[in-house]
Amino acid sequence: MQKRAMGFLLFIAGMGGLLYGIDVGIIAGALPYLESTASVAWRLSAQQLSFIVAAVLLGSVLSSLFAGALADWIGRRWAMMLSGVLFTLSIPLIALADGYLPLLLGRLLQGVSGGLIGVIVPLYLAECLHARQRGRGAALFQLLLTIGLVAAAVIGLLQAHAVDSATAAVQHLNEDQRAAAVFAAKDHAWRSIFWWCLTPGVIFTAGCALLAESPRWLARKGRIDAARAALLRTRPADEAEAELREIQQALAPAVTAGPAASDPLLSRRYVLPFLLACLILALNQTTGINSVLAYVVNILNQAGLPGATANSADVVLKVVNALMTIVAVVLVDRKGRKFLLMLGTGGIVAALLAAGLLFRGAEGTQRDVRPMLQARILSDSMAMRLDAETLQSFGSAAGANAAAGAPLQLTVAYSYGPFTNVQTRRSDDAALPVLRMSRDDTVQPDSVIGAFFRKLHLNPFADPAEGLRAPLRIERADLAAVPPAAHGWQVMAAMCVFVASFAVGPGVCVWLALSELMPNRIRSNGMSVALLINQFVSTTIAATFLPTVGEYGYATMFFWWAGATLLYFLTAAFLLPETKGKTLEEIEARFARTAAG
Repeated sequence: MQKRAMGFLLFIAGMGGLLYGIDVGIIAGALPYLESTASVAWRLSAQQLSFIVAAVLLGSVLSSLFAGALADWIGRRWAMMLSGVLFTLSIPLIALADGYLPLLLGRLLQGVSGGLIGVIVPLYLAECLHARQRGRGAALFQLLLTIGLVAAAVIGLLQAHAVDSATAAVQHLNEDQRAAAVFAAKDHAWRSIFWWCLTPGVIFTAGCALLAESPRWLARKGRIDAARAALLRTRPADEAEAELREIQQALAPAVTAGPAASDPLLSRRYVLPFLLACLILALNQTTGINSVLAYVVNILNQAGLPGATANSADVVLKVVNALMTIVAVVLVDRKGRKFLLMLGTGGIVAALLAAGLLFRGAEGTQRDVRPMLQARILSDSMAMRLDAETLQSFGSAAGANAAAGAPLQLTVAYSYGPFTNVQTRRSDDAALPVLRMSRDDTVQPDSVIGAFFRKLHLNPFADPAEGLRAPLRIERADLAAVPPAAHGWQVMAAMCVFVASFAVGPGVCVWLALSELMPNRIRSNGMSVALLINQFVSTTIAATFLPTVGEYGYATMFFWWAGATLLYFLTAAFLLPETKGKTLEEIEARFARTAAG
């Protein structure tokens, strides 16, 4: 009975990890089709597309603000159920979207769910599992998270094959008919990708209703008999009684370390573990992991892997992630958190440097065609296809890049005053979508928030009046041959090392750091603040990814992530204590002694 209850607890908590993985990974397969359809039908800018990707992370930031307070108020179990309901509701909102706003709101709702899961499920596991099982339990959460990423990638691959089949079937049609058919196939693909995610949300929501509440939350609320009953579901009677006594001693108003029940979050007793957890959570995102997982198909397309091949590589990458997480599950309670974190961050630095050098070599072949594009501007707007006629007008720039017979890619960064956008087009795209630059598509309408700040003589937002007066300016226009497939596979190898290193180290250890380092009394609110910082960093990186790589190239982004991860390695080596095999109360007592000394 106890084994069955423990198995069910781990399964449902693991399903929370699955949903979190889907939250992060589902956009990777959908984004190429969303980019090529929504940018045409709804005229979305690169910044708006980045916002759609980052909306999940922004939603996580918003929910992280109140996740701990919510879990303290209604309990861990009910908060987990709420996260499942929100995820389930987000799917139809996204899949049925008919414009930018409902799509953005659906992704935000998905992110709110993910933020709650990211705080509450690790918190629930830490408070329900025995010390000898806690590392493996957190690793299982990460394992199911990676399986969620694999599931998202497989769904994307199936839709990629469907789009390729639809494209092949309409080659006999004229250009306009073929473009319309390919557009319809891509539009159906990204919507179907999201519909596939409905089932796990329903399973997680229903399963949470059958879980027991956290015994430590029950004890804090004075419900000692209920706490004992919750412990007895997964432990022998003698272990349950011993652990309950330890919980009650830690919650007493005066213990050996003597904190008052009113001690604030940043009192001397709590400040070191709290700040250390916040630092680790922030550095975990500066590795670029969420952006790599979200944009991996785009990255591999840019590196030279076409269409469904990039989606297949994405599946391989997510499988590597899952397999290495299994390795981490085996090692985390044997080798310890510190060792795995140092091993993982060291591998990430090497992989990011390799990927950056590969892209630096490919981006060095770009040719500047800005004068040719600037000459095409009529009445502050321009529209063109990257067809044979356009390539011929680029003259020697196109000829030099096409010498090897490779397809060409045009990257254009342009602006209307303070409003900027970046667009890319490939000569081998069957639909040959129009590259359209116009003031209406680029200059965003004024907002209440922007107007309010301008009245205060602050200017965090661009002024639409400036964009309406400014002429169209081509900031950057580079034409380059798409790298060969061999180059794409080399980047893929670097990405595999990156993901494997993350999975075996930071991927598992970050959840343990989040739940283990925080003392019992501040754990829920402290975890909320730490995860808020984590998601803020992740959101910032994701929201600026497309504009940044469009303006400065992929190599710059990879080198920046490598430098940040080096700092992560040093933090793990010199600041992080080892916590394997210790109860939460023993870890808290260690930091209390450090503060007292």
